Amino acid sequence: MPTNNHSEPIKVLITDDHVLYRAGVKTALSAKKDIKVIAEADNGMHLLNMLKMIQPDVILLDIQMPVMDGIGALPEIKKNWPNIKVIMLTMMDDHSMITKLMELGANSYLSKTSDSEVIYEAIKTCYEQEYFFNALTNKALLNNLKTRNNMTPQKMVQAEANLTDKEMLILRLMCEEKSTKEIADIVELSPRTVEAIRDKLKVKTGAKSTAGLILYAVKNNILDEDTAK
Repeated sequence: MPTNNHSEPIKVLITDDHVLYRAGVKTALSAKKDIKVIAEADNGMHLLNMLKMIQPDVILLDIQMPVMDGIGALPEIKKNWPNIKVIMLTMMDDHSMITKLMELGANSYLSKTSDSEVIYEAIKTCYEQEYFFNALTNKALLNNLKTRNNMTPQKMVQAEANLTDKEMLILRLMCEEKSTKEIADIVELSPRTVEAIRDKLKVKTGAKSTAGLILYAVKNNILDEDTAK
């Protein structure tokens, strides 16, 4: 029986130029009843052409590939198919690269040495909750934020964005991984209104994704302010 709440399995597309790696991941995921690998691509250009015909729920996207790499493909995917979740795969533990990719809209970042259970967990979590943070992403984000905080006065960006109390509250709740419905119940607004405020937050802060909003909240000590009250 599928373990997610959806009758259809989660559709996954694997993009990697190593045939053996694709085969290994596909074989491992084939044992999961709630996931179905619907296609494979061997570079970013191949992937973008495939997306004109089929849309997966989640893409596993290798960073280093010939013709077009994952870094080049990611913004195109997010621009044209914003609802598709993208999990970046790499052999590199590059903190600035991880942060850049998360800000561009990546939903997670995994080492290619991750075992199949971690990949499975990342696919399910990104599909259901938009993003999957792990030790790799958290360490990179925090290191990068510390560097930025040393360069930028923390209150300056927040003052420029001019967030209302309601927007600040919703941003804090998003950082606590509350769902749209949970946030709506807490702030006594409709889920549609909460989504509209979330979109407005992205415009005000310049964030391109939910992960970007969380980066903004951490960078501007919005969470710290909440705990200080």
